[in-house]
Amino acid sequence: MVQKYQSPVRVYKHPFELVMAAYERRFPTCHLIPMFVASDVVDEETSEDGATHKIERRCALDVDAPRLLKRIAGVDYVYFIQRNTLNRKERTLHIESHNETFSNRVIIHETCCYSVHPDNEDWTCFEQTASLDIKSFFGFESTVEKIAMKQYASSIKKGKEIIEFYLKELEDEGITHVPRWSPSALPQLLPRPSSLSASAPALPKPAAAPAASVPPTPLMEDERQPEFELCVADKLDADYIKRYLGDLTPLQESCLIRLRQWLQETHKGKIPKDEHILRFLRARDFNMDRAREILCQSLTWRKQHQVDYLLETWTSPQVLQDFYTGGWHHHDRDGRPLYILRLGQMDTKGLVRALGEESLLRHVLSINEEGLRRCEENTKVFGRPISCWTCLVDLEGLNMRHLWRPGVKALLRIIEVVEANYPETLGRLLILRAPRVFPVLWTLVSPFIDENTRKKFLIYAGNDYQGPGGLLDYIDKEIIPDFLGGECMCEVPEGGLVPKSMYRTAEELENEDVRLWTETIYQSASIFKGAPHEIIDASSVITWDFDVCKGDVVFNIYHSKRAPQPPRKDPLGTHGIASPGGNNVQLIDKSWTLGQDYSMVESPLTCKEGESVQGSHITRWPGFYILQWKFHSMPACSATNLPRVDDVLATLQVSSHKCKVMYYTEVLGSEDFSCCSFSFHSFFTAALFLHPPS
Repeated sequence: MVQKYQSPVRVYKHPFELVMAAYERRFPTCHLIPMFVASDVVDEETSEDGATHKIERRCALDVDAPRLLKRIAGVDYVYFIQRNTLNRKERTLHIESHNETFSNRVIIHETCCYSVHPDNEDWTCFEQTASLDIKSFFGFESTVEKIAMKQYASSIKKGKEIIEFYLKELEDEGITHVPRWSPSALPQLLPRPSSLSASAPALPKPAAAPAASVPPTPLMEDERQPEFELCVADKLDADYIKRYLGDLTPLQESCLIRLRQWLQETHKGKIPKDEHILRFLRARDFNMDRAREILCQSLTWRKQHQVDYLLETWTSPQVLQDFYTGGWHHHDRDGRPLYILRLGQMDTKGLVRALGEESLLRHVLSINEEGLRRCEENTKVFGRPISCWTCLVDLEGLNMRHLWRPGVKALLRIIEVVEANYPETLGRLLILRAPRVFPVLWTLVSPFIDENTRKKFLIYAGNDYQGPGGLLDYIDKEIIPDFLGGECMCEVPEGGLVPKSMYRTAEELENEDVRLWTETIYQSASIFKGAPHEIIDASSVITWDFDVCKGDVVFNIYHSKRAPQPPRKDPLGTHGIASPGGNNVQLIDKSWTLGQDYSMVESPLTCKEGESVQGSHITRWPGFYILQWKFHSMPACSATNLPRVDDVLATLQVSSHKCKVMYYTEVLGSEDFSCCSFSFHSFFTAALFLHPPS
């Protein structure tokens, strides 16, 4: 498996020319990097005007690998080739490095770039990417990979210290300015590095190296941790991460940046906030594949139920305002928003009978959305990353009536949805005054709570919370609520029994639940072979927004002057089996010929599973416009050639009998669309033709 690394943008608040002067002092050796034994200039070239300087070095590293591994490998030093291209006119330095030693067993490739900050020409940006692919290494592939990634992360942190050391050294020497290149300037602006023999084995061994290296570790010549506090050109920079997201290891930073880039590519700019992405990565221990899967599922869920607009659209019913015993109350000692829930005083049966399960869920979701908003506010107020909140649950009054089966079912449903869509938002859960019945409730609920979340629970029985290690360790005395022995008035409702006059029938509650979760502008459709789904409406501008939930599809837009004729409803499918896509209606006749009966008006767009796509089309001719989704079919293999492995794998991925999209289309009149200054009379149909490859 190829290991990849992508750095954030690291910004030095120094001019490019001064940073280059500091960078060159690292060669031919650097006492700050004991493992960097020597470097020899292999090739060097300067343009006639002196603007471009290219240099190739062969560098030797004294790797700090286990003696047994060195003996098996038969080497004491690892060699890398580094090619630098300095463009003084454009003020950029591009660096490429790859390993020469063990190149048939291990492939290491690293690219780095120094450039001028886009918003401040007196600052210098640095970025790097790297990949590590261990094909074979004497049976020690897994060990070498782990040591290599650990050492690489260590070298990334060391890079910032080195460049800052030499900048300070220049300052001590009185060098605080290096003139920029100009056509009249001398070709060589920076001191030319001296050359050392690359015959590394003949060199004396350096002093003990810090947390050192392993064969597949690239050179540490690329400084990795400059400082800045804003996003640079829609990229994350190091100080922004530290200020708003927290201290992350280099590999954790890389996971965040790569997942963010993937979302930008697949979701067409509609990506969640960095804090939200980071929560899903933390929930899956920074396993990118697992985090991406649950994040995409959550984004689809949020879009389908318009959760992003919940705080603006959801108004709690009066019964919740009066009888739901929960509310926000200042913040804890760490600056986290504090939510108090007096569960023991809550009439869970009454709330479920009066509101229904889904209304309670919608209310809890609004609490979580409000918690996210408060975390953002507290991050700004306290000047440090605050990504989660603290919940204080008072169980005084909890008894067997709280174990009413429908109430427990509603609670488990809420836990399931919150765990799936709000991971790592709970920083600490303080459970106070737990009665004897609590173990029964905990036995029912705990299996549905993530293990990492359970570790954040602190449970106190009786009045133990008032002693050492209790509530005062987490909450300031001044804000402890009055009902817990404090002096702070708390506005959380005291609850009480919900009047039975507010209870609703099972049918009324079922209708309310359906209404709540169908109030969405998005529609979902499962498309089976031979069962397309189509809609038709009048328009002059067609807009669409769809997510590919399962499988890969090709999206097309067609125009036809002929009116599609929907077939008569057939209760049975083409094979005498009830059609699984009963809501699908096919409007395009299979006898139609492309180019005669209908024509393509947009280039086909291939969309991968998990992608989110938005767009619009201005209708130019009267008639019918067809939006079509179909299975992405692989090209047929030649009969005389064996199929490539990639083709076989891709075919297996789309060989399911159906795929699924979630779509929203809107028809706008020309007067409602700013780019349309004249009106057309036309119609469009949206058709989902998803046929598996033949």
